[in-house]
Amino acid sequence: MYDFAIIGGGIVGLATGMALVEKYPNARLVVLEKESSLAYHQTGHNSGVIHSGIYYKPGSMKARLCREGSRSIVEFCQKYNIAHEVCGKVIVATQEKELPLLENLYQRGLENGLKVAKITAEQVKEIEPYVTCLAGIQVFTTGIVDYRQVCQKYGELIQSQAGEICLGTKVEKIIATDNSQILETNKGKFETKFTINCAGLYSDRIAKLGNANPEAKIIPFRGEYYELVPEKRFLVKGLIYPVPNPAFPFLGVHFTRMIDGSVHAGPNAVLSLKREGYKKTDFDLRDFSEIITYPGLWKLAAKYADEGIQEIIRSFSKAAFVRSLQQLIPQVQAEDVVPAGAGVRAQALMNDGKLVDDFLIIQARNTLHVCNAPSPAATSSIEIGKAIAQQISLS
Repeated sequence: MYDFAIIGGGIVGLATGMALVEKYPNARLVVLEKESSLAYHQTGHNSGVIHSGIYYKPGSMKARLCREGSRSIVEFCQKYNIAHEVCGKVIVATQEKELPLLENLYQRGLENGLKVAKITAEQVKEIEPYVTCLAGIQVFTTGIVDYRQVCQKYGELIQSQAGEICLGTKVEKIIATDNSQILETNKGKFETKFTINCAGLYSDRIAKLGNANPEAKIIPFRGEYYELVPEKRFLVKGLIYPVPNPAFPFLGVHFTRMIDGSVHAGPNAVLSLKREGYKKTDFDLRDFSEIITYPGLWKLAAKYADEGIQEIIRSFSKAAFVRSLQQLIPQVQAEDVVPAGAGVRAQALMNDGKLVDDFLIIQARNTLHVCNAPSPAATSSIEIGKAIAQQISLS
């Protein structure tokens, strides 16, 4: 029998496993991952940004764990020689109406205890010469990394403490006994004293298998990216973000220099018709039926109809996507960008149409379910893992 079984081999599941084997070095732990490799879905399609925590509501779990996580992930990368860079970023206002929002964001950064500075348009140009704006904020603690490499190291550290990682192992049923759970998988049964659900895009379904009610459904949103052709990468030195619309839950199209030197532009955010739908043509009947019949989706769509239409237009029109990029860097032309990979965000949505804004962790008898951990979960992963380990006692 295992002491702990973690469902999901993404960055949150692995960070949790790492924290548990550190806290309980003699415990038997197994990570069950349905894919053939770790970090296959959200983590592996991540933008690679080490977020500062500027966007999140002061006092929230996201704000606290992101601020602490941005430090601990950098320390982790330094310790294990994982390529990373604390390059900072600029957030810029390109219209007069955005200036008050920029000021609000600056104040939020201060409330969250971050190193931020208000900068003029001229100062922005000293950092990003090709950006046109009215004013900006410099966020000093933002960085970049390859989270797949981070996950590989998490996995190695779990295994170095005798933890097990089982790939290609899909949990299909959870049977509760008096003092344990039996996890039935496509590769046999695993009995465990405690189960931690870090299944990401399927976390709500796994919670229900474990007779827990997350009171929210995972709705998949696909983020589609372009990237600058190599000869145009000089246009972007680091990370360039617009002022986000506070009435819309996504950050807007931005430029991100990746750790390999490439520059990604995006993402837009459109509803995916499959939980793991990385292409426009991807479709799953069960996923689609669940999404389209969920009352919360229609309430969300009604609230953000205008923004949603613009996202869909950008998804199907390269010209519209490029116009969004030109608001930040006017020199960017359609021929300067080519399609890049997409990611899918697992966003928990309540029945009343409200997006779950913070991380959502639900504890039940001998189980714990991470039911909402979108961005900045990768940045916060070490701290999320520690927080989960603190909630679990081995009795």
